[in-house]
Amino acid sequence: MSRFIPLSFILSALLGFNILLSAAELQRFLHSAKADGSLSLLVIGDWGRRGAFNQSEVARQMGIIGEKLDIDFIISTGDNFYDNGLTGMDDPAFHESFTKIYTAPSLQKQWYSVLGNHDYRGDVEAQLSPVLREKDSKWLCLRSFIIDTEVAEFFMVDTTPFVEKYLHEKEHNYDWRGLLPTREAYLSNLLEDLEKALKESTAKWKIVVGHHPIKSAGHHGDTQELNTRLLPILLENDVDFYVNGHDHCLEHISSSESSLQFLTSGGGSKAWRGDIDWRNPKEIKLYHDGQGFMSLRVSQAEVDVVFYDVHGSVLHKWNMAKHLSFAI
Repeated sequence: MSRFIPLSFILSALLGFNILLSAAELQRFLHSAKADGSLSLLVIGDWGRRGAFNQSEVARQMGIIGEKLDIDFIISTGDNFYDNGLTGMDDPAFHESFTKIYTAPSLQKQWYSVLGNHDYRGDVEAQLSPVLREKDSKWLCLRSFIIDTEVAEFFMVDTTPFVEKYLHEKEHNYDWRGLLPTREAYLSNLLEDLEKALKESTAKWKIVVGHHPIKSAGHHGDTQELNTRLLPILLENDVDFYVNGHDHCLEHISSSESSLQFLTSGGGSKAWRGDIDWRNPKEIKLYHDGQGFMSLRVSQAEVDVVFYDVHGSVLHKWNMAKHLSFAI
């Protein structure tokens, strides 16, 4: 007689994490903050090039800054392996672009990763497989999930299926039928689950992470499908930050229409030069078309955002504060 074993149990056993399935069915990973309730992390995107295009130098500076900040984990905003994802679980690119590159002691923390469009060109199931965690215990990549640190919740979103042009462009000839259920059903369920999780969240800070930008002055610019379908949910549920990669730059856009901040950290390796276009320059707090990364320090009272270039120099700082509330 066959016996059904819940997926959450299997993942928990394989990954060694405390995994909970929320009512919204998004997997929830509990990651404790520091004893004082604060949290520090780095954010990097668009990096996997076997050390080329300054990937190794960015990694070295991440190690230095990571030690200074005593980081708790790292977030990857996708396009983890260029140009065409991984060919399988034994693809040497995993070691050559990840394990071999991010060797600093401070970076041997958990990496939480979303998929980018270049990852979707390869064997997606291989990149999502727990087998890769056996090869390198700091690796974790899923389509959509939640990182719950109590002080903040990070809602990791699979944005590539939203982008319609990937269904038609030759270089993005994905076989959705082999990877996902019906695309529209998948997107509708994802948005419904995300909205439910955001409404139920009691965290002081809500941070949504995806690969594609909602607002960007870079080469790719705004992702219209996300502006139409995802942005209204973020605004309705008081999300504080939307963090992404895809554009190979570092940028901070502060919209005049809401308090939601748009942060791009896609400078993990190959970057572009002089490619900027934005309808309202006053909204751009930072645009750096070179390599680099970002840090976040989160506490109950405030979030400090810092962007660093390839040399580890500070490019931009931003602070957002919230009033503390106390029960009487």
